[in-house]
Amino acid sequence: MFSNKKMHFEISERKVLLSVFDAVFVLSALFVLSILFDYQYFDLDGLRYFKPLLLIVYIYSFGTIFEMYNLQTASNQLQIMRSTILTAIVSVTVYLFTPVLSPELPKQRLVIVIFYFAVLSALLVWRFFYVFFLASIRFSQNVILICDQSQVEELVLGLENVDPHYKFVGFVNSDSLSNEKLEFSYVKEIKKSDLVNFAVKNNVSEIVIASQKTDGITADLYQQLLHLLESGYIIREYTQVYESKTQRIPVHYIERDFYRFFPFSRSNNNRLYLLQIRLMEFLLSFAGLFLCLIFIPIISFLNLFANKGSLFYTQERVGKNGVVFKIYKFRTMTENSETNGAVFASANDKRITPFGKFLRKSRVDELPQFINVLKGDMAVIGPRPERPFFVEEIARVMPFYETRHVIKPGLTGWAQVNYSYGESIDESLIKLQYDLYYIKHRSVFLDLSITFKTITTVLFYRGQ
Repeated sequence: MFSNKKMHFEISERKVLLSVFDAVFVLSALFVLSILFDYQYFDLDGLRYFKPLLLIVYIYSFGTIFEMYNLQTASNQLQIMRSTILTAIVSVTVYLFTPVLSPELPKQRLVIVIFYFAVLSALLVWRFFYVFFLASIRFSQNVILICDQSQVEELVLGLENVDPHYKFVGFVNSDSLSNEKLEFSYVKEIKKSDLVNFAVKNNVSEIVIASQKTDGITADLYQQLLHLLESGYIIREYTQVYESKTQRIPVHYIERDFYRFFPFSRSNNNRLYLLQIRLMEFLLSFAGLFLCLIFIPIISFLNLFANKGSLFYTQERVGKNGVVFKIYKFRTMTENSETNGAVFASANDKRITPFGKFLRKSRVDELPQFINVLKGDMAVIGPRPERPFFVEEIARVMPFYETRHVIKPGLTGWAQVNYSYGESIDESLIKLQYDLYYIKHRSVFLDLSITFKTITTVLFYRGQ
């Protein structure tokens, strides 16, 4: 049996580490303060246990909104400072003013200051320990790729760009017909007969198979893979790894085998889930339309000078099962902005007025779409509805594009909170991958994740 000594952390494990030790460090700081000071804010004894736990819940909730559990943020020192300070300020403030469940406000302001800096310092100490130690290259995961020679660069970069701790240290060429030798400066080619020895010497923890040609997996290579599997090495198929790392469906890779990898989520036919979602949509729609009524007088006045057109803008979009409906928005472009035909909107689109750009960035322009939600044309969460002209154009060159129409389109969605505008066919493909991931994994937990990410998008002014 082989030994595999190098330690590494998966994406999910790193997120669990961040969450668990946030709680450990904060509770430890409060325990130390309870020894030094006789205040109930620092007391962890008896029935008061639930009060520090409430603080931890607030830290998790606002930490999610302020991206403390985003691994890219957690690996950047400047972003760590920003997200941690915001989370600490909001969490402590909300905790202090939570009635009944939190302790009474102390009479001495110094206690509040100590409490705030204790929470902030505990979080920062742990987060900087993480970025300097646990997020370092010493905990990277060494991986071997088995694929056709022509696929190496695309497949390697597709995963390493998402997870920098996931390192391909070599590849085995499974193309039995290719005799051409290509040089790769970042990935070493391994002879099939040397696979086992290479895996042991390089502390490899995982082998990823991306070969779509079964004749490339020779009898000798197959025996070596079995030997590695029996020795505790993880062997996974590329689409499985890609989906777990990127949270997208690799439709560009699986092609005609699409339905082998794309079972629809059971939630799409779960009546209880759909009823629960519909009730929430009604409540959110009334709240959204109430906000809309508040903004209408202000936007109407500014619209006369900034956008110079009607207040509301309607446009045909494709909904569930390909049914076309009219979507409602506040105007963000000047009138007659498409005299030369329909074109993709872009991040720096000249047709969008400065005031219109503000409406888009803040997502205020989409408030009237709660009318569509009430009517049943749209959901709150789902793939963004596209115009019929673009649906036809994209579907001609992109397999499975119309699969996104099996559920209602949404005000926000997995693609919207993870990717920017689809300004081209290629970018529409990436958004499609996110949309299909949502359709495949649709659940209450994924909906909550999208909700938190949407709040983050609005707070940090990242609307499109």
